Amino acid sequence: MTELAPHAAPHTKGILLSGGSGTRLYPMTQAASKQLLPVYDKPMIFYPLSTLILAGIREIMIITTPTDMPQFQRLLGDGSAFGVEFTYRVQQCPEGIAQAFLIAEDWLKGSHCALALGDNLIFADRLEFMLLNATRRQRGATVFSYQVRDPERYGVVTFDEQGKALDIVEKPEEPESNWAVTGLYFYDDRVCEMAHKVTPSPRGELEITDLNRMYLAEGTLHVDHLDRGCAWLDAGTPDSLMQAGTFVQAIQSRQGLLVGSPTEAAFRMGFLSAEKLRERGQSMAKTELGRMLLNVAEGNKRPLKRKKS
Repeated sequence: MTELAPHAAPHTKGILLSGGSGTRLYPMTQAASKQLLPVYDKPMIFYPLSTLILAGIREIMIITTPTDMPQFQRLLGDGSAFGVEFTYRVQQCPEGIAQAFLIAEDWLKGSHCALALGDNLIFADRLEFMLLNATRRQRGATVFSYQVRDPERYGVVTFDEQGKALDIVEKPEEPESNWAVTGLYFYDDRVCEMAHKVTPSPRGELEITDLNRMYLAEGTLHVDHLDRGCAWLDAGTPDSLMQAGTFVQAIQSRQGLLVGSPTEAAFRMGFLSAEKLRERGQSMAKTELGRMLLNVAEGNKRPLKRKKS
């Protein structure tokens, strides 16, 4: 774990990228956006939204398709239920993750930015510490790496013997390491300028890996490891969607700890009062999630006893 950056965190906005057609999850995503599918007891988008909130971010842009936009607005509203402010933008045609910075350029107005992919779940002890460290960096970019069995699906980072990042390759046929770059990225106020320099890859997309390699080339890319005790799940396939739901169910039912609740995250960050948290829990009192929120609002640290059905 790197030491906490010594500076006060610069103003950081968040982008939640929830576009795409979700072809790997057909036919489910022909009826609903991938990011609105359930991961156990919550919509998928709640998990990366919680991560952005735990990073202390209160201004969040949600980028999605023209077809899916009304569903996201109906689910999330203006953000006041979570103590944040949402802005919505349409991605007319998905042309790569780095395109998000071109879509949001006028909104960012030179702010630092965190980008979270709408199908990623991160669960870790002291996650807020790692996120705060990333937001406090005054210059450069921060990505998180995680060991996986199938690195060919992701951007893969290689390191030298001292643990310094050497290169990042997007979906290599023969990966040189099993350290994948997760779907959570932090950038300084130059990110839009840098994104304009990214050219389409052979598959016609503005690759986030190419943007990260620009920061790597100038020596300002920080790669923080998610080690043992951390979980990163990309719920973009039927198998990984089921694995993510099983993981969340196991943590919540065995330990009584909420995973991926933006309401609880907002309360922990001081964005919502205990009263507002209690109101939210009462509105869902017939659900296990509602009862867990009420438990948090009452300051009860003990795991909940599940009600018999």
